Formats: sequence, C-alpha cells, structure tokens
Amino acid sequence: MFGICNLAIIPLRFEPNDRSEIVSQVLFGEHFEVLEQQKQWSRIKMQFDGYEGWVDSKQYQVISESDFNQLSDEPIILNADLIEYVTGSNNLLMPIPLGASISFISNDTINTSNFDFEGTKVNGVKDKKHLINTAFLYLNAPYLWGGKTPFGIDCSGFTQMVYKLNGYKLLRDASQQATQGEALSFIEESEPGDLAFFDNEEGSIIHVGIIMENNYIIHASGKIRIDRLDHLGIYNPEINKHTHKLRVIKKII
Repeated sequence: MFGICNLAIIPLRFEPNDRSEIVSQVLFGEHFEVLEQQKQWSRIKMQFDGYEGWVDSKQYQVISESDFNQLSDEPIILNADLIEYVTGSNNLLMPIPLGASISFISNDTINTSNFDFEGTKVNGVKDKKHLINTAFLYLNAPYLWGGKTPFGIDCSGFTQMVYKLNGYKLLRDASQQATQGEALSFIEESEPGDLAFFDNEEGSIIHVGIIMENNYIIHASGKIRIDRLDHLGIYNPEINKHTHKLRVIKKII
C-alpha cells in the first residue's frame, strides 16, 4: 500500500498515538510506502529518504503502486516560496510550506482534489553556491524537534531541506547525514555549503549546520541563526561561549 500527503504538513511520530514524539514531518505532496496499519495509525517509509514513523491514517491519500513508482521516477518539483497556496475543488484554498512537493499536481489520477499551483517552482540540481541563499530563507525560523518548515525546524531538517531545494538528497537525522560525503581535515579546507557536525560527551553526533564564508555557520539553535565556527566548535557571541563541540566537516557536493 502507498500514500501521499494531501494536507499542508502532518506529523510523523515515533509511536502510533497522538502523544508520541514527533520525529519528522511529512509535507504536502511527499509520498511514501505504508508498511503497517494499526487501527487509526499507519507506519510509513518516506520515499525521499527512507525515514520511518507513524502517521494518522486520516491524514493522507492512498495511491497505487504504479503512481508511487511514477512519482519516484520523475523529477521533484518543489514550492520555492516561504508560503504559497494551492487551490482545489469547491474553491478550496490551502497553504503549503517552502519545500512542499507539487510534482503530483499534473497527475490526474493522483490529483483527485484538482489542486492547482501558481506560485514559484524549483526543480533540478543547482550550483553549490545557491545553498547559502536558500539557507537564508529559513533565518529566524523557530527550532522545532522534528520540524521541516520555516514555521518550525530542527538542525537536520534544516540542512536536508536546504539541500533538497537545490536538488540534492540528504538523509533525515544529523547522525545519518554524517555518514554521507567526504570528510575534511580542517575548517580551512571547507567551502560555503559544506556541513559541520557536532557531538556530545558520549561521541554521538547530535547537531549539524551549514558552513558559510569567513568562519561563520548557519544552524538551528533556538532558531535558525548565524554564529562563528572555529576548531573547537560553534561560538555564540551573544552569550560569549561555545555551544557545540566540532566533530567533523563533510563535503557533500
């Protein structure tokens, strides 16, 4: 069984109940495989990054395997505006966030609500230099564990969405993203758009940010903010101390 998100944003939960931790979000137009169903809940596997979790079965539309495969094979088309609207049957007007997928709208067998989109679209692979400009779209977005939108986002959701909007695929969690790309030995070797990863006292990767020019970094800490980066880690000038301990720098592109 397969599905697609036909609402603006739905929570992806760790367990099948409304009080469970939100581990990620499913944005409008993202499609997935349904692995298991329990009463009102469905355990799903996201097509884009293979991430798994539970969603309310009332919050998605069932699609066929052939439609799932067609969407998976076609180029991803995303909303490039901070917030945009789709219109549908009966003059339905629904907001969708930056990075929502509108690839399915041209498919009449999936788009049964007759959604129409007239906003700014983005697709294809962009040059690495565009990553920082995309990152700025999320500046001051509040931190939200499991979030993927300008209305609430976590550190790895931020890096994943910035890369996705430029045509690149990152895994969902910081620890997963740290397995991708090529490790660099020094900050001086890095370029704007490279990723810096940070660990805790146990050595587990717990944070990620996007390197900018001149030893700055943009990352999610309370909000999407810009701080200094040095060989120790992230230095927050507002509180005059390091907040995250540097583990590794990875070149993805």
